[in-house]
Amino acid sequence: MSKRVLLIEDDIQMQTLISNYLMNYDFITLAYANPKDALNSIFVDKESYDIVILDLMLPEMDGFDVAKAIKEKLDIPIIISSARGDIGNKIYGYELGVDDYLEKPYEPRELVLRIQAVLSRYSKNSSLSISDFVVDEAVYSVSVDDYPIDLTRIEFEIFVFLIKNRGKNVSREQVINATTLEYDTKARTIDTHISNIRQKIGDDAKEPHYIKSVWGIGYKFIG
Repeated sequence: MSKRVLLIEDDIQMQTLISNYLMNYDFITLAYANPKDALNSIFVDKESYDIVILDLMLPEMDGFDVAKAIKEKLDIPIIISSARGDIGNKIYGYELGVDDYLEKPYEPRELVLRIQAVLSRYSKNSSLSISDFVVDEAVYSVSVDDYPIDLTRIEFEIFVFLIKNRGKNVSREQVINATTLEYDTKARTIDTHISNIRQKIGDDAKEPHYIKSVWGIGYKFIG
């Protein structure tokens, strides 16, 4: 199920960039430039959100006051996204109960990883522990010892399919059918995705600890 993000950001260019980028990771983003409008959407219109991305330098109302207003009434995670990156602001934010603090400028992919990590802590029921990995299908995240692994959406789908079939040989065709890959995807493409996954999880194709190549068939998760 898609997660709903409330983005409070008065820089329209930044607002558009974040909204469009989050869309690639199946996040539905409702953006507001004015924090009072954003608060009305929560408390008056009763809109439901899974997480808030909050700038600090806003018109009419400081971001910290927005965070305080939300945290006083709702148990909803907040990530501050601000150019005010000094330690005093960070400490004050955490004292108010914000869940993460991301200093501008940053790469949009880092924001996605932070969102996934925070939502994972809020939604333990959706997580799955297999071998050395914790997988949260609700936010498409994989971690080892709380360290997030930066998988693409397709890599995540392939990895989850492999671990759910732990100990079983799976063909490349089965991988294609179980993911959002196109039906005419070439076997070589699957091999490339597997190679990327191995690199990111620290596995060795010659002496695998997790993903073993099965000659003439496909792959097997052995971790």
